[in-house]
Amino acid sequence: MGCAVSVHRVKKQHMNIPLVTILAPSIRIPSPSNINNPLKGLVPKDLAHRLTSFRNQIALLAQHQHQHPHHHSADDDDDDDDVSAVPELLRALEDYLSLLVGLTDQELGLEQLIEFKWKSLDDGQRQEICIADSWFELLSVVHMMAMLTLMEANSNLIPHQNVETQPLESTDNIRYAVDLLVKAAGYLQFCLNEILVHIPPHIKMKLPADLQESVLEAAYIQALGQGTEMQLASAVESRNATLSVKRRLACEQLSYFSQAHYCLSTCENLNGYGKKHLSFIKWKYLEAKAAAYYYHGLITDKGSEPSCHISAVCCFLAAEEILTESKKACLNFCLTAPVTRAPCAWGAMKHLNKKIPETAAKKSQMYAYLLEQEKGLEVLPELPEFELSLKADEYKMPDKDAAWETEKWKIPTQTLKTHLTDDEQDDI
Repeated sequence: MGCAVSVHRVKKQHMNIPLVTILAPSIRIPSPSNINNPLKGLVPKDLAHRLTSFRNQIALLAQHQHQHPHHHSADDDDDDDDVSAVPELLRALEDYLSLLVGLTDQELGLEQLIEFKWKSLDDGQRQEICIADSWFELLSVVHMMAMLTLMEANSNLIPHQNVETQPLESTDNIRYAVDLLVKAAGYLQFCLNEILVHIPPHIKMKLPADLQESVLEAAYIQALGQGTEMQLASAVESRNATLSVKRRLACEQLSYFSQAHYCLSTCENLNGYGKKHLSFIKWKYLEAKAAAYYYHGLITDKGSEPSCHISAVCCFLAAEEILTESKKACLNFCLTAPVTRAPCAWGAMKHLNKKIPETAAKKSQMYAYLLEQEKGLEVLPELPEFELSLKADEYKMPDKDAAWETEKWKIPTQTLKTHLTDDEQDDI
């Protein structure tokens, strides 16, 4: 007797694993919060309702963006709404800010009346945090604007998330990505310099890890580092860019990611996504270091002294070793939860993945006799340091909404019955 084998057709389930070339370190969205009751009798009713309405609109848009992220396929033209979700969200957040800034006015004494709730969507845990401080709300809103801008920069380079493709590398795409990155850096710089300073120490202790000063600073520097990475990608494709320009950009990129890594590694309580953020910065740091040594080697090799050629070989061999480490770091980043995918090599790395091993092998063979004769000169030279050129776009808070002109306020006194009726309606 034989064994009967039953074969069933199993439908393959699509795994939505995002492609990441520009990382948004975290995303946090508003949860329903009671705004009307704490402000009752203190501000006009329509002002309190507008605050609630704007915040609810942001929560709905953010939830939609999270549930329907940018996921075009090659034959899918029906997702245009998803493409416009981030710009619409940014506009809603900007409108909300002009109202929200009024709550931070010390003279009104409203700063710590409302408990603002936000939930994290990282790791799928949806952790909620609740803090009664208007400056915390302001920090959360501007931080969300920064993260959305980083997400938009990633979507700009990788428009088709569920297709194996490499990022778009046209001059316009790269330039737009740089614009978005310096804009995101501006939001984060504003958080650091203009908002955190107003938050009392006891409130700062309650802030989640992604809103801690060291993490905000790491994200701010990372955005500038990735902007420089985009500039290097353009330089590599340009016939007019000299080796000196490419080396400078690689060294600047290395400095940015070195600083970002230091900031993030000083944070004591990194959550799951914080560890992914750290692994991303390490990957980008190693890529920048490999590029910097490669271009420094090419420039050093132009010298006529034997020591120049030996130093150049040391640079090429170091670049090759660091390049291997960077590929391992990329894999580690992808596998660190939440799991992501890295796009095909692009920009400078598409070129360097091929050129670094080739040049290291060629130059080692060419100068083998020098390496044998002058063993004492086999010292890896220090990379040059340059002033960091890419700066954040300065962000300015929108003007306070005219609704906060207190001299025009008319707040009627309420009877107990009306007050109780309003409470019931707010609870519905």
